[in-house]
Formats: sequence, structure tokens, C-alpha cells
Amino acid sequence: MKSVVIDFSPESAARYRRDYAMVAIDVIRATTTLATGVASGRQCYVASSVKSAFARAARLDHALLAGESGGEMPGGFDITNSPAALALRADIERPMVLLSSTGTQLLTNARGCEAVYVACFRNHRATAEHLARHHARVAVIGAGTKGEFREEDQICCAWIAGRLMSCGYVAENARTRQVVERWQDAPAGHCLISNSVAYLRRTNQLNDLDFVLTHVGDLDTVIELDDDQAVPVDSQPLPRVAVAGA
Repeated sequence: MKSVVIDFSPESAARYRRDYAMVAIDVIRATTTLATGVASGRQCYVASSVKSAFARAARLDHALLAGESGGEMPGGFDITNSPAALALRADIERPMVLLSSTGTQLLTNARGCEAVYVACFRNHRATAEHLARHHARVAVIGAGTKGEFREEDQICCAWIAGRLMSCGYVAENARTRQVVERWQDAPAGHCLISNSVAYLRRTNQLNDLDFVLTHVGDLDTVIELDDDQAVPVDSQPLPRVAVAGA
């Protein structure tokens, strides 16, 4: 029987290392930044700490250090964890090393799963279609910033899990069913109540909010984590089913 479960937080990844394909979601902003970089043709890597980010960058040619730790851009980094800023850069030959407070932690913790995918509003549909073709058990996990299952991540999780359920997957628990029932038909703009959005407003980073809300379902790129590198995966689309955010 094919099944799907929704969970959140970096620590939850350990529960799904056996027999699951895992989807990591941090819409605001890490997985959106990664998807934007990978789709542009940039090599993209993830790091779990400032130290590991610098160590990975040292092994690359003229790496672009991107990200934040505790909401602040570390010294020596080039840009913060900003998909909007990354999209404006023309230096796609520079490999990016991304650090974030929760999103890249989740990805790092997911190593050892059957497969690990990177998803956001941009590639939610393509990711769900690929999962339906290749994996029988799927864990869709939100980053869980400051212990909260943020609304933008619940929406994206629900879009993906809802698509899988329309393809015959069974929800593994009540929480999965509840998240899908609440959010699968919600438009992206329903995330405006999120504390992530409040943070972007408070720190004058609304360009990233605009980017997230105006780039929904626009990528057919499926992204898989290969060790610490996010790489595109070839995938043929399934017939489309109407899903919010398409």
C-alpha cells in the first residue's frame, strides 16, 4: 500500500530514514532559494553550520556563501538566504553553499533516507508527480522554524500530499489528513498570517515574500539531495489534476 505522512522539524527526519523518500520544505526561504539556484544551472550545496559552510566553500572554486544563522547573515557570507537576491545574480558559474537556521538542518538530518527531495511552491507539482512514479512511502516534512509548523510549509506539504492521495496514496495518520483537508485547496497567499511573513516584514525583506508569492508552480525541476549537493532529476510529468497553487 502506498502511503504519505506529513511532519515537521529538523529532528523529525530521523523517524523516516527507513523505507521512506523524504521531501524537505522550507518555503520561507531555504528550499525556495535552493530551487531557484538549481533551476538557474548553479551548483548548490547545503551546510548545517557556519563552520561546515566555510569548509565546503573552501573545496569549491570561488563559492558563493549564502544564508543566515539565527536570522542574521554570518560574517564573510556574500548574501543572506534570499531567493529574490539569488535570482538577480548573473554569476551562476559560482557554486552556492547555503546555510539556514532550519531548512538546511532538515536536509542534513535527512541523509540516510531512501531519497531526499527539495520542494517549495515553485516545484511542488513536479515533485509530487515524480514521487508518485518512483516511491511507495513518502514523508513530507516542513522545516519547523522555532518549533512552529509555519503556514507556508503546511500549504506546500498539503499540496504535495494531497496530490499523492489523489493518486491512491493513503494518509498514515490523522495529522496528515487534517493538514491536507485544511490546506490542499488554499492559495499561496493564505500564508500571509505566518510568523515567517511577519519576520520578513519586520526585517524589510518583503522582496522575498513577493518572490515566493509570484513564483508558484513555475518550475518543472525535481531536486534531489546527493550527499550535500542539491541536483536536478529528470522526471516525466503525470497527467495533471487540479491542485491549488497550480
